Amino acid sequence: MEMRRVTVALCFAGLAGAAAAVAAEGPQEKSPATPQAIFRGAFKAVKFDISEPLRDMVPGIAPQASENREADEDAPFPSVGTPGPRDVDTVVQSKVGPGIPGPGASFDAFTNMCGCSPPDSDGDVGPNHYVVMVNLHFAVYSKTGTLMFGPVANNTLWTTFGGACATQNSGDPVVLHDQLANRWVFTQFTSGAPFLNCLAVSTTADPLGPYARYALPVPTNVLPDYPKWGIWPDAYYLSTREVSASTIGAYAIDRAAVLAGNPGATIISFGAPVGGQPNGGDGLLPTDLDGTTLPPAGEPNFYVGSMDNNGPYGATQDALSFWKFHVDFVTPANSTFGPPTIIPVSPFNSILTANCAATRQCIPQPTTANLVDHLGYRQRPTFRLAYRNFGTFESLVTNQSVEAGGGMSGVRWYEIRSPNTVPVIFQQATYAPGLTDGIYRWMGSIAMDRMGNMALGYSASNATTVFPSVRYTGRLVTDPLGTMPQGEGSIVAGTGSQTGSARWGDYTAMTVDPVDDCTFWYVNEYLPVNAGNTWRIRVGQFTFPPPQCIPAPVSLQGFAVE
Repeated sequence: MEMRRVTVALCFAGLAGAAAAVAAEGPQEKSPATPQAIFRGAFKAVKFDISEPLRDMVPGIAPQASENREADEDAPFPSVGTPGPRDVDTVVQSKVGPGIPGPGASFDAFTNMCGCSPPDSDGDVGPNHYVVMVNLHFAVYSKTGTLMFGPVANNTLWTTFGGACATQNSGDPVVLHDQLANRWVFTQFTSGAPFLNCLAVSTTADPLGPYARYALPVPTNVLPDYPKWGIWPDAYYLSTREVSASTIGAYAIDRAAVLAGNPGATIISFGAPVGGQPNGGDGLLPTDLDGTTLPPAGEPNFYVGSMDNNGPYGATQDALSFWKFHVDFVTPANSTFGPPTIIPVSPFNSILTANCAATRQCIPQPTTANLVDHLGYRQRPTFRLAYRNFGTFESLVTNQSVEAGGGMSGVRWYEIRSPNTVPVIFQQATYAPGLTDGIYRWMGSIAMDRMGNMALGYSASNATTVFPSVRYTGRLVTDPLGTMPQGEGSIVAGTGSQTGSARWGDYTAMTVDPVDDCTFWYVNEYLPVNAGNTWRIRVGQFTFPPPQCIPAPVSLQGFAVE
């Protein structure tokens, strides 16, 4: 083991040095061009109830592919300025490390039931279940892959609720397990008036039991596109992309009130500019808490965005924008969101320069000329922004799809520390072994276990031998900074290419098992056959074994494991 670690350290010494050099750069002072957020008030849900148990609900109806549920996502680039010169990515990891633990479990979930694309693969793990929620269906599984409920249309959760949450099944879903309360959180948006964010939180630990259901209004009364949620002790936090109002929405709903089933739970919202600003971007991610160690009392939730100086929004530098959302449910007007701190990062390019039939259609597949979406051009980090408090320091990790050089796709990942004082990039790198093996890697999701080890999951494909597949890599907390040297694992090797739509998923989810706080669970899409939009969802998990990760004591967990 020690010999292998020494070898890895030598292979990545130059990269680690570059990462450390960038990490030394601090955030920049806010400038007059920094976008300002506007307080949009405090309000209540427009509808609330407590549902019957999920197991007793009548399945909803999912529309077919003819419904354009992502009009904003399909919209062309904004015309903002002239992109700057192409950058040279100085923190590229171009080789796969020597080995990583294989999957401890790997199972198929359901296939495309709506004839739509993309699936927007999402899922989370609880003490006894794994829940998959995609466009436009969800299902509940045991942790060994036994189907326990579904798949059913996502709006099944709201069929007896009434209103747009019940009648529309528009997608962009998110499911999270609130491990602090052992509750399940389901969300979707509505893509037609009245525009709503639909929230359902289980009233017990049972994902098949009753739910507290809320219909959250959208102050701009436009499509709240690309909604992303995070769990924090004081609130459930949400970001949206309200493009037709040129706004990024930021919301917080009182978590204690929701868990108590209070119909009057307060919602606080801000709006920030989207695009058209040197420090703007195309979406923010709220922080999602992992582990049982809470953030310091009163600490705000953190939102992170990405900006590229040769992207479509006129950014003047490659950086992350870092926002703090402080919520005051007693005196809502005292709440604050931003202004952002701008954190310079190592140069990157969010748009690929080769193979692209259009800006987004860039990833090749075998046996077809059809190219699929690279995702980087949207200039935003991809789900999740995972947070941990390690006691002596706090850490956030996230990622985005980028070009690693020569038109090859890779995954840029970041670790941010000191979030509530002076946030800094502790380490970063672009995982792109495709520069060596010719395989494109993109659409990542990243998380940390309780020891600080990381896992990064993603899609992988090339034009000749690798059909779109689901893979992962990782790093131990003892590995050189700025590296993912623990090799590459396969959750499933695809056996078909997508010959229909160019759309690929807009996000995936890497989460951590609350039982041991060591096991990583990942969900993504692949194709079992070479035809149309016949994607299928795959779930896999793996663990860095002791002593690399020592499972959490059972006494720390407030739930029973079946």
